[in-house]
Amino acid sequence: MTIPDGTHAEATENTTLSLDDGDIHVCQDGPRDAPALLLIHGSASSARSWDALVPMLTGAHRVIRIDLLGHGRSAKPADRSYALPEQGRRVGAALDRLGVRRALVAGHSSGGAVATALTEERPDLVSALALINTGPSLDAFIAPETAAIGPSQWPPANEQVRRLAGPAFSRAGYRIPDEFLDEVRSMTYHTFTTTMQATRAYLEERALPDRLRVLGKPLLVIFGEDDRRWRSSSAAGYRVVPGARVEMLPGLGHTPIMEDPGRTAAPLLAFSAIHAARAG
Repeated sequence: MTIPDGTHAEATENTTLSLDDGDIHVCQDGPRDAPALLLIHGSASSARSWDALVPMLTGAHRVIRIDLLGHGRSAKPADRSYALPEQGRRVGAALDRLGVRRALVAGHSSGGAVATALTEERPDLVSALALINTGPSLDAFIAPETAAIGPSQWPPANEQVRRLAGPAFSRAGYRIPDEFLDEVRSMTYHTFTTTMQATRAYLEERALPDRLRVLGKPLLVIFGEDDRRWRSSSAAGYRVVPGARVEMLPGLGHTPIMEDPGRTAAPLLAFSAIHAARAG
């Protein structure tokens, strides 16, 4: 089909990989011989959160999206660890199974923390990192005003999810897609709470800029300036990473990949044009 910007996209290839901890769902788009670009979603989301952005990236990339364990169409076991190093290990194993030797890795929100964990676990796989609205430390977190959903309320009704997810979006008039609500409701209460606790534990152990500055990877940080989950001013903390580039997006909130895919794709494509040559 033809995408409005003039690029062409083939049908998404959906694959289920059977790993030791459970089945992992993978989506692939774009030429298989192009440099690999891995996209990692945030908490209570899935590979589908990148849907609007993918057609803008496939002209020059093999775009790979993974549903992390506990999310989307991947398995949701109650007896496996959801610690971020374990999630990073699984992502690395999935890339191995796909035959990917190097990839530029982009993560949204807590997906950026998973991308960091992947780089710590498998620096051989990661050529460069792009973090989109990923809070650098717990000091930057904006506590929600809505009450948490308890186990007796699970799965939550659509309006409960909309109230819970409200801070994830800020563009005026933006309506949270029903698909996003479905992704939250498809999780178990255990995976919903445990995966969020895992992100908190990872950040409590060590802030992301401190982790990243010793890894020696090129870094792009994109931040919606009106983020209501993480203080956007905290993005400056990433400048301790040598050569880090920080791009602020005025008028957008926590989820620019859905609020305005075009403005999000522009800095990502410029970054990948420099660093994707070492991916593949």
